[in-house]
Amino acid sequence: MRLKFLLFIITILIFNVKGLAQVTDSLSLVENSRPKFKPKDLYFPVGLMVLGTASEIEIKNEVHRFRNKQLPYFRYKFDDYLQFAPDAATYGFEALGMKPRTDWKNRMAIHIKGHLFTLATAHLMKNLINNKRPNGARMSFPSGHTAYVFSGATILAMEYGENHPWVPYASYATASVVGMMRIANNRHYISDVLFGAGLGILAMKLAYWTHKYKWNRPKTEKDDPFDGVVYNINTTDDTTIDEEN
Repeated sequence: MRLKFLLFIITILIFNVKGLAQVTDSLSLVENSRPKFKPKDLYFPVGLMVLGTASEIEIKNEVHRFRNKQLPYFRYKFDDYLQFAPDAATYGFEALGMKPRTDWKNRMAIHIKGHLFTLATAHLMKNLINNKRPNGARMSFPSGHTAYVFSGATILAMEYGENHPWVPYASYATASVVGMMRIANNRHYISDVLFGAGLGILAMKLAYWTHKYKWNRPKTEKDDPFDGVVYNINTTDDTTIDEEN
């Protein structure tokens, strides 16, 4: 019963990717203004992280047994490459004529910062927690692949979702495939994947919320150093001359 309930919740979350994308803030290439932080932006990523932590208790073992029964010989490394698909699309879509919400310099700065947040946090947690993987290796929690691909899916959805509503569905569906393949490949438990997904989303949103948009600002004319200076013109001599005449 618990397993069926968990799968039901995950299904709802996966198919609610448009709400997850949170692309309601209107940005233009000229403005490059920072998206406003809204508490509701935390619901989905934090919810995934809480769900991942909660499933560490027992549910992860149920899913693992289900995997061993249904896919005992599943071994494909496609997820090692698919995790980079959102990164490529973030710049490739613009080359195809699709309009992103941020110019490429600021977008790259946000992109790098978001991935650094993701990888640094995931690596730190892996070393501190050092859980055993389903295949016997160490450093299982959270899933680095899943965190990375959901981080990339978030910037892809944020950049193109406003003008192209199908992009969030495609980006998060791709990320979900990577997460499910980590489980099917016996590399991670479902708890690792759920927490990693939430971590990746939150890290990239944090990169947007903290970005200063200093790149590609239009150059302003140099201020006149004498602008506003009041000149005291002595007219005494002229007045005296006029009186004498």
